[in-house]
Amino acid sequence: MAMECLASSFQNRSQRIAVFLPVLFATAMLSAQSPKVTVRLDPAATEIHWTLPGSAHATHGTFRLKSGQVSFDPVTGIANGELLVDLATGESGNESRDSRMQSEVLESSKYPEAFFHPVKITGTLKSGATESVSAEGTFNIHGADHPLKLEIQVKLDGGRATATTHFSIPYVAWGLKDPSNFLLKVGKEVGVDVVAQGKVEDAAAR
Repeated sequence: MAMECLASSFQNRSQRIAVFLPVLFATAMLSAQSPKVTVRLDPAATEIHWTLPGSAHATHGTFRLKSGQVSFDPVTGIANGELLVDLATGESGNESRDSRMQSEVLESSKYPEAFFHPVKITGTLKSGATESVSAEGTFNIHGADHPLKLEIQVKLDGGRATATTHFSIPYVAWGLKDPSNFLLKVGKEVGVDVVAQGKVEDAAAR
């Protein structure tokens, strides 16, 4: 009786394995046949603009991209890479205000960079078209990681890509100093607009 039970158990296990193996094999083959898409951004051709609303007026300024590269699998969406921003380049056109921003808010001497690490990208790239892509990952600023999801418009033209996105950073909630005083109140979030130019490699959509 024990032998019959053992044989039955072995048979059932073999049947489950037989069903599972083709699925595993197909998944592996699909992954192997899916080339990664790699986008290398051009810092000199990339613009980062920020807007901070205030009680008197909105303040506008810029940052510079230091480097940027993102790779992702179009099938699984798994992504990696880094978009690195040089915080010391932040400016608004007012020297005293920028000096205070650098020393008191950003503390750029201690935290000179902010960066975004993508972990998942959803969407497709098609040459000659503008497509919507979402990128989920971690944004690090002032030494701390924060989850961030970007909604990006990407226009692909052969091996060149132009990507635009807008997002908000709740900098006060994320631990940065509120620069408001009794004369001037500013918003607790700063809006960021990015227009990035880059080169696409191994894109399945090309």
